[in-house]
Amino acid sequence: MFGKSGTFSFLLGLIMLLSCHRPEPIPDSVLHYPDSRPYVRWWWFSQPIHKKDVRFQLNWVRQSGFGGVEIAWIYPPWRYNARIPRDTTGPKWLSQDWQDAMQYTVQVADSLGLGCDFTFGSAWPAASSDLPEKYGTKIYGDSTFRQRVSFAWNYPFKPLVLDHLDSNAFAAYRQPLNQAFSPLIRPGKSALFTDSWEIRLDFEQKIWSATFGETFHERFGYRLEPYMGRLDSLPQIRYDYMKHLHTQVLEGFYEPFVRNARKMQAISRVQCLASPTNVLTAYGLPDVPESEALLNEPAYSAIPASAACLTGRREVSAEAFTCLYGFPGTWLREENAADLKLLGDALFAHGINHLVYHGMPYQVAGDTANFFATTYIGPGTRLAEGLPELNAYFTKVSGWMKQGRTWSDAAVYFPWEDKVMAGPYPPEKRRSWVWGQYEMRDLEFPEELKGYNPLWINGDYLRQAEFSQGKLKVGEGRFSFLYLDVQYLDADALVGILRLARAGLPVILKQSPLEPGFKKDSEFGVMLEELLALQNVKNELDQVIFPPLVEILPAINTQNHEPIAMDWWARETNEGILLFLADPASAGLKYPMVPGQSFREQACQSRIKIHAFGKEIELDLEFPPYQSLLISVQRNGKADFLDISYFPPRPISKPREPQLRYF
Repeated sequence: MFGKSGTFSFLLGLIMLLSCHRPEPIPDSVLHYPDSRPYVRWWWFSQPIHKKDVRFQLNWVRQSGFGGVEIAWIYPPWRYNARIPRDTTGPKWLSQDWQDAMQYTVQVADSLGLGCDFTFGSAWPAASSDLPEKYGTKIYGDSTFRQRVSFAWNYPFKPLVLDHLDSNAFAAYRQPLNQAFSPLIRPGKSALFTDSWEIRLDFEQKIWSATFGETFHERFGYRLEPYMGRLDSLPQIRYDYMKHLHTQVLEGFYEPFVRNARKMQAISRVQCLASPTNVLTAYGLPDVPESEALLNEPAYSAIPASAACLTGRREVSAEAFTCLYGFPGTWLREENAADLKLLGDALFAHGINHLVYHGMPYQVAGDTANFFATTYIGPGTRLAEGLPELNAYFTKVSGWMKQGRTWSDAAVYFPWEDKVMAGPYPPEKRRSWVWGQYEMRDLEFPEELKGYNPLWINGDYLRQAEFSQGKLKVGEGRFSFLYLDVQYLDADALVGILRLARAGLPVILKQSPLEPGFKKDSEFGVMLEELLALQNVKNELDQVIFPPLVEILPAINTQNHEPIAMDWWARETNEGILLFLADPASAGLKYPMVPGQSFREQACQSRIKIHAFGKEIELDLEFPPYQSLLISVQRNGKADFLDISYFPPRPISKPREPQLRYF
């Protein structure tokens, strides 16, 4: 055991450019994982840490086919389980004993060929016991407000959540962490991770900072304070508030976090989920943007996947299998591998190519600890016996889906303006962790675009883009057309769209948008009128002839005369296109799954027509039970099926009834 001690004109364009936030250019030091094996989050409860337990669990992780662990430090095990005796003799947070335990853990991981990632702090959101109160989260109109985390390592002390709008707060927060974490980092192999937002959602439209009012006034030309507390009923002013909040959060937290990780030679891996930002821009900052499923459905993952393509990131990860069968964890320790595979396939079909299981509790002398909101990963369960085969499958598909770049022909405007103007989710869609429609949790691509493997794009990326050789180019994205179906469009985005349309970019504009925000741009209407007058701007997709990459057709010799639902993703390499076609049972997967949802006894047939490299290729498809398909489409028109077969380790029972419940 370890010890226990302590434009329209140039001027207009320039103003727009300076008033908006853009993703940072990609530095040469952008990092990625050394292999494609999935990782597993490792919940370290605040308790004594034993070398034998560390070594046993890391050996089990390696034998189960994982490539590494992400250590997350949380509350004592007796915090939520009164049957567990209180033991306060474990190492204190960031103490020398804590560092000794971590050094040993990293050394064992190194010896086993495992990576070791670290949540940058204890619990979430980012909070610290040593943070001066002036750097704590603020809300408007209540100087006494403090948000604290109640499940951190040093419970029952409740660390103060930092002000995510103030880079000085992050600077104070990171200092002790950098000192403790620096010896643990393996350059280019270790990631520093920050989790989803989860700042008090009931105060979402009151989040404030010491300088917010003045910087808002400088930017928008009017005082916000008279309207605070009434933003629910004032969508135009709410839009300006959220636009400014977006900039403040990026500059105050996400950019400093990424810069700090790179300075430490660590991979930056970030979940921007639920942050009060235009998350498509925010996800373009870290080395590895991370999604989450299944509390968020797989379609959400196309947002970080789009950001990765638009900024040239190689990997898109997902915190996978959260509350697979309901929240908090239901059917815990009874999960089956085929259900996990079904969700993994849905994630691959929305752009994910690196999985981080959620998660594995640290166990002391036995197998008694659980984390309440997870899929249980550990020995002695029905899932454990199938993990080596499942992880071999995930590793194979992840490896293929990291090759080349995401292929897409359609850039679809990200409707952030619409969602901010819409305000809160209706009551039936809210949860304790879900509030505003700007979170984009239920966003999906228009049905008519799905054959083009569409990606999201917003004004920040459009301002960096160019149109040349018949393609809209930004980052690694190469698009044939831009598609907009929005009620509202920011003036600075319109500047970029007009510039590209003037250069010849085909634009599908489904409706004539309005300008959001309290102060209107005098040139908005003029710019929109010019855009609508251009010959390459149409209002229907069939007016611009670009055949989709994939047409899903009815299978021949079946009674079903309609195409089956199917999700897929495409990557372009030097040799051609890799096309991942997910098990049709994963199409449109919704939260929660039910145990045995993957159950299938019969093969499923379909047929597709591929338009690629000037050729048409028709293929008959057969999906045996539990299988997805991977097709290599070569530039000469040849198509080969690659072997990604998977067989469940035991018979899967028919689906059981869900146990859906919330806190």
